[in-house]
Amino acid sequence: MIEKLIKPVSELLDKFIPDADTKQKIAHEIATMSEKHIHEIAKAQIEVNKEEAKGNWFQSSWRPATAWICVCGFAVNFLISPLAAPFGIIVPQADTSTMLPVLMGMLGLGGLRSYERVKGVGK
Repeated sequence: MIEKLIKPVSELLDKFIPDADTKQKIAHEIATMSEKHIHEIAKAQIEVNKEEAKGNWFQSSWRPATAWICVCGFAVNFLISPLAAPFGIIVPQADTSTMLPVLMGMLGLGGLRSYERVKGVGK
């Protein structure tokens, strides 16, 4: 779209500016204006991304906390409950039907993250 506007503006410069060097300089400024603007937007976005990447403890710890909750649930179901049953202790089972999709999703994301690191994309 910007390219469509540059030609008419350049033709207007022919009418109002007699000096060829000045006209060429202004035409170049107009032509590169959108690229400069896009570059400034990209730099500003990089700064925002840097600040968001710093995060805080809560942002960076939700995934490990969720994983530990899933691990504890599986430990209750497959380790503690079976070991306590012969002694007559009934330990309530954790609902794995809700934990399993969460854990599988996290393991899938972890696998993708490992793939990114191997390819050198991630930090």
